[in-house]
Amino acid sequence: MHKLLSKKTGEKMLLLGNEAIARGAVEAGLAFGATYPGTPSSEISANLFDISRESELCFEYCTNEKVALEVAAGWANSGLRSMAIMKHVGLNVAADPLMTLAYLGVRGGMVILTADDPFMFSSQNEQDNRYYGKLSGLSVLEPSSIDEAKEMIRYAFELSEKLQEPVLFRTTTRINHSTGIVTLGEITPVKKNGDFTKDPFRYVAIPAVSRKLHAKLLETIGVARDISEKSPYNFIEGNGPKGIICNGVSYNYVSDAVQELGLDAKILRIGFSNPMPEKMIGDFLAGCNKVLVAEEGEPIMEDATRGIAHRRGLIVPIEGKGQGRFPLLYEFNPALVRSVIANCFGVADKPVKPVEISDLPEIPERPPNLCAGCSHRATYYIVKQAAEGLDTIYPSDIGCYTLGVLPPLSMADFQICMGSSISTSSGFSRATGKKVISFIGDSTFFHSGVQGLLNAVFNNHDFTVVILDNGTTAMTGHQPNPGVDMNLLGLSGYGRVSIEDLVRAAGVSNVTVIEPFKVRKSIEAVKKALAHKGVSVVISREMCTLYARGLKLQSSRRYRVDLEKCRDHRDCINRLGCPAFSIREGRPWIDPAQCTGCSVCAQICPENAILPVKDR
Repeated sequence: MHKLLSKKTGEKMLLLGNEAIARGAVEAGLAFGATYPGTPSSEISANLFDISRESELCFEYCTNEKVALEVAAGWANSGLRSMAIMKHVGLNVAADPLMTLAYLGVRGGMVILTADDPFMFSSQNEQDNRYYGKLSGLSVLEPSSIDEAKEMIRYAFELSEKLQEPVLFRTTTRINHSTGIVTLGEITPVKKNGDFTKDPFRYVAIPAVSRKLHAKLLETIGVARDISEKSPYNFIEGNGPKGIICNGVSYNYVSDAVQELGLDAKILRIGFSNPMPEKMIGDFLAGCNKVLVAEEGEPIMEDATRGIAHRRGLIVPIEGKGQGRFPLLYEFNPALVRSVIANCFGVADKPVKPVEISDLPEIPERPPNLCAGCSHRATYYIVKQAAEGLDTIYPSDIGCYTLGVLPPLSMADFQICMGSSISTSSGFSRATGKKVISFIGDSTFFHSGVQGLLNAVFNNHDFTVVILDNGTTAMTGHQPNPGVDMNLLGLSGYGRVSIEDLVRAAGVSNVTVIEPFKVRKSIEAVKKALAHKGVSVVISREMCTLYARGLKLQSSRRYRVDLEKCRDHRDCINRLGCPAFSIREGRPWIDPAQCTGCSVCAQICPENAILPVKDR
């Protein structure tokens, strides 16, 4: 039995934040979950997917976040509890249905989890999705700890049903990927059978209907504001004329800093952050002679607090972002928060004495790299050889393969977001007249690459798309996508979409499938694709090496360098950059523990000095 299905109410369990959130959803009686995987939210989906195979929960990996939100909305408006899970930039993709779903509302509880990523550990921007709450008029909840995240998810479903609106549940990486002790609660039985009551003049968002629905949404925001004032997740602790307002993980840093500094201050923690509890904040300000707002990201609470003070006619200094205060960049840490608080309130900082490490060797840098034996490395080498002598531009996309930007591959010139490689290629090819070759992964192609390809065919653009089909959604942890063979996972009842058939159906006549571990043959095939006038597509098909290892499909063959044959050209290192290679005693060496037997290095060695290991 999956550990998150434990019925031992009251038992304490050490859980990852994402596991705690999944458990909270199970305790809330979640009927349906949907996602497109994205770090830092991926483990929530992975756990719910596994749980769905052992329980009455239904869970789907969807082609993108917009689809996930729309499918979940169908369940919620059938009276069942649903959850759509995504990373922060995923909510951009889902923003179209989000805005109108706020008008239509829901009948069953619906939680939309958005996992923000301060410091951009695995993301292309640091956007603060609290703005989506203000933009859509939906309530926003923000946990400060792992245990609270589990409990708050249950509260979110109850709040959603009370308001008959979706609720945004905003986490950050520090919540998602930290661990904490969680007390298990009772699991609510899943309500399985939904029903939809037809009411077109509530649920069909034509202008005449939406005008009424917008007015209704504004009334609901007022109800939510009253609930926010009394929410147990908005509270004040401590005393004194110095005030600190905080949210999320910042609350933990603030609490520790106040204690460490011996500061006589009171703290207002905001967990129900949209709508803001205006009366509570106003009363808090009235008892302060100075206030500091501690929030990662944008100054949303800071600006709201200033507005509340103005409407109350309160003259109180309110500080937050700015020189000598909190930065707009990156995530906070305890030392930063303590330093800003000390500086703001004029008390001596008491930095913790750092651990003495002068006697330790310097930690070597470990830049991100494609895995040893990654088929993307082979594909990049093949395309670079096939395009030799051409003036090229390489738009790339979101996935493991984005690491192709690094030398020695250097095969990424431009990247915005999911699916953008194909669409931007249309712009670059017409604007520059250069040979444009875009790279996109299989999952990303299904997510939002298809539309760009359709546009390119319709407008008769001239460039080559390389679809890197490694048989899984690799970057976020090997989740399925519509092209995955689910039978390999022992799962039945799924369909499978052929990328080749889909590309041809989109109107592409020049379609080539290569096996990137067959280097010379693939180079010739890519050359022909590059010579085609119009849109050509190369599908590079080879299973992700880590995925293959997990399925026990990886070759047992390994390679070694024959030093008698080797003339130290180092093409194997300088042109591929495979991490299985290093220099040992001044000569190339292959680490047998990392080598996967892909043989690409052996195929490009000018002396044929890389040979299979006969005796492992």
